[in-house]
Amino acid sequence: MMNLKMLPLLLCLVAVVSCEEAGQFKEGKTLAGKQVSKETLNLGQTTYMEYCVQCHGKNGDGLGVSSAGMWPPPRNFKLGIYKFGNVVSGELPHDEDFYRIIRKGLNGTPMLPWDISDKRLDAVTQYIKTFAPEAWEGEDKKPGTKYELPADPFGEARKAEAIEKGKRAYNITASCIQCHRGYETKADMSAWNKEINKVPLKSEEFAADLYQLKMQDSDYGYHTMPPDFTYHKVRVSHTTEDIVQRLMYGVNGSGMPGWKDVVTDEELWAIAYYVQSLKDLRNNPAREELMNKIEKQ
Repeated sequence: MMNLKMLPLLLCLVAVVSCEEAGQFKEGKTLAGKQVSKETLNLGQTTYMEYCVQCHGKNGDGLGVSSAGMWPPPRNFKLGIYKFGNVVSGELPHDEDFYRIIRKGLNGTPMLPWDISDKRLDAVTQYIKTFAPEAWEGEDKKPGTKYELPADPFGEARKAEAIEKGKRAYNITASCIQCHRGYETKADMSAWNKEINKVPLKSEEFAADLYQLKMQDSDYGYHTMPPDFTYHKVRVSHTTEDIVQRLMYGVNGSGMPGWKDVVTDEELWAIAYYVQSLKDLRNNPAREELMNKIEKQ
């Protein structure tokens, strides 16, 4: 005979199961030309509700109960725009891009690394795509173009040379200082411009916000701020090779363009070595020396 004290608990469990079944996928989907089974999507939904919903929200809009006050805000998956795919800006990322970010997290943000099984990792990746059906659903949708990582023309033996070339490319050739802050003196920048463009820079040609962080428009509904490489943790760039990748592809939706074929492969690597040297100043007394040097010029 059933224990009547257990009846409310059993009814509650039945109700929960019924609600879960009502929200489950009854058939598979074609996502960027890939056939995804209903079993995978249902596992992805379960995984998402266990690990992701608190920040990204039940509807994938980035408005989970824990999202208030988070900076940057959790990604709104409904937009179908993804910042850190290793694909040409504006194109759809590959599954490996989702895997990399879920497994490694995003430095300096509440997005932590998640140690989940390969099966769940793929499942939640496919489920996340269902929040943006216009971007993903259909045989005509395809993941974006991937580039081969160009060979490093410098290596550890020529690291100092790479950094010096990177300073010139960052400040003059690619003019990264239009969006990112500057880290070198005006005298050095003027000399490099004379070396490259045959004329020195005059004092009035330097922007008033040269040494400031510059807010940028984005496609995410909020402004983005390029990092201070000597102070902030950089989201997805753990190594010099990672920086080259990000320079090649840009940061989709943020205003950061891809630089592949805009500058040479050697310049890409040189900028990456220079940015890595700036990152190495984080929590280092040498950073204060650099800031004092800029302040006193």
